[in-house]
Amino acid sequence: MTAALAGTELCVFDAYGTLFDFNSAVARHRAAIGPKADALADLWRAKQIQYTWLRNSMGAYAEFWQVTGEALDHCLAVHGIADAGVRDKLMGAYLALDPFPEVPAMLDSLQRAGKRLAILSNGNPGMLDPMVKASGLADRFEAVLSVDDTLVFKPDPRVYRLVKQRCGVTPDKVCFLSSNCWDAHGAAHFGFATVWVNRARAPDDGLPGKTVTEINDLSQLPSLLGVP
Repeated sequence: MTAALAGTELCVFDAYGTLFDFNSAVARHRAAIGPKADALADLWRAKQIQYTWLRNSMGAYAEFWQVTGEALDHCLAVHGIADAGVRDKLMGAYLALDPFPEVPAMLDSLQRAGKRLAILSNGNPGMLDPMVKASGLADRFEAVLSVDDTLVFKPDPRVYRLVKQRCGVTPDKVCFLSSNCWDAHGAAHFGFATVWVNRARAPDDGLPGKTVTEINDLSQLPSLLGVP
């Protein structure tokens, strides 16, 4: 067990890129997109996140579903893909993204050990709820928390504050997990014991907020928490 996580009562997971593979939307429709599929996937995610930060700065919140569509429209234009059917397929796939392979067993291990589990996501309920249900994992989580209740995106501290408001757990009892380095630092700066799930093996952004540790995927989480 990692000492900084010894008091963990509640594990809070980011959704996109942490529990669920956002690239699975493009992978599912690779044939319809063609050779630009990988480049489109990378740009889509980058623009999606960039637009949340810009909207935070502008004080112009919109549901993540709208932001995701706006980001996709930009990417399709960049890559010269004008087929509306491709857009419809990709947006539809976002409602049923694949969980990463290790996620179900990891959640079951933590649940058996008595750990409480929740999701805290930029996604709005209209896209989060269908995705979690489609994954078959809905019963693992006591709460699926959305920034839609704050009308601001991560890493604004009002988002992380939702955990105590809705789950009644103080930050010192929360283990927060995100594959997004900026989100991990934002949560750590807020006061959560934070683990960066560095799936991309990327260098650290060096932002405010010190994370507890870094792991390559969520299969390593139970051992960090002392769960066999």
